[in-house]
Amino acid sequence: MTDERHNPPAGERAGVPAPRGGHPDDGLLFGPDAAAKLRVALEEVTWLLGRGYPLRTAIRTVGDHHQLAARQRLALQRSACSEAQRASRLARRAPASSLRGAEANVDGFNLIITLEVALSGGLLVRGPEGVLRDLAGLRGSYAPIPETDAAIDLLGGALSAAGAARARVLLDAAVPSSGKLRARLLERLGRAPRSPGGAPLSIEATLVPDPDRLLAGAAGVVSSDSVVLDRCAGWINLADEIVAARVPAARIVDLDRRAPITSNDPK
Repeated sequence: MTDERHNPPAGERAGVPAPRGGHPDDGLLFGPDAAAKLRVALEEVTWLLGRGYPLRTAIRTVGDHHQLAARQRLALQRSACSEAQRASRLARRAPASSLRGAEANVDGFNLIITLEVALSGGLLVRGPEGVLRDLAGLRGSYAPIPETDAAIDLLGGALSAAGAARARVLLDAAVPSSGKLRARLLERLGRAPRSPGGAPLSIEATLVPDPDRLLAGAAGVVSSDSVVLDRCAGWINLADEIVAARVPAARIVDLDRRAPITSNDPK
């Protein structure tokens, strides 16, 4: 996978649950004043990206200028895109209702971890295209947590409510506990409520070497991974819809200056 969370940092042990809750400094790093500065910083990173600067260079330049902490820079790195990328992504975004009678192609770890973070009270940031991303930094140390089953149930409920006929969930085989998560997905999604039309949801959960490659060119993609969003034929912002409807108290910071400051910003 291309998502930076799958590169293990030193000291993390495979299969040991990593925390999904908030960082103790989030109130300071992402409070109203800090969030306002981060919105300016994201706008500057966007400007640099639009002029051909590599993402790492843009983050370092802007981060140094604003004296941003590492976690704030991670938020920018996870969210930033050029205006051209934003326009292309928004042009291919579809509502959840577009899944009626169709197949959803789910970037498994990407979605489940985002929902786990929301349920655990961790911080989510919303980028320029409206996508929620987490800062959990699991980086290959994934293991299920108590909120995992609830996250899977939220996914199943949303797919059924949208009337999806099938769900293909792709899991990176190299990530620890991928087999355990696959088993939980098959078990719990198999119990998902029937769609409004009465048909059961057909489930496929597969361990694959490179989910990004399989999602490239696909429609009905559910992911917040930037590379996936740039390469798929169409995508659904399902995590944002699920969190808005089912986890309304989730801690969210909007990094786009075009968006209003929400009441769920960390205080």
